[in-house]
Amino acid sequence: MPTAARLFAALAYAVVAFAASERFKPLLPEGLDTGYLSEINAAIGLLSGWFVMGRLAGDGYLRAVTHGVRTTAVLAFYVLLAHSVREMFRLSMRMRYDGPLEAVVGVFEVAMDYGRMIVTAPEVMGILLLGGVLAAWVAEFAARRWN
Repeated sequence: MPTAARLFAALAYAVVAFAASERFKPLLPEGLDTGYLSEINAAIGLLSGWFVMGRLAGDGYLRAVTHGVRTTAVLAFYVLLAHSVREMFRLSMRMRYDGPLEAVVGVFEVAMDYGRMIVTAPEVMGILLLGGVLAAWVAEFAARRWN
């Protein structure tokens, strides 16, 4: 059921994902086509905010902090999964894998590489964690205001 908390959470997490993606782009290897990286991540952020944080809003501002970190973790997981699968398909079209099992393992290897890059970038982690908590507070405010 659509609520104001879901709408505000979706929009706020889309902004967080877009901002983190823009700060992440310079960390990627040169020559890698980023294409619609920020837009795809914003869409994943929108869905994470709607389905995860929007459902959890209304428990109070202190619990919103933990809900915000949880939503950010869900967002990061699906972003890593989506882009790792995309990269696996790109590499498999260049015949870099010997079989399907190696390609599936390649998804996790790429996800670990991207995850390591995210965790070791303080700007990206700051945007994700602080932005995630602020987005959760925005959703909490909307849940209290329009409930």
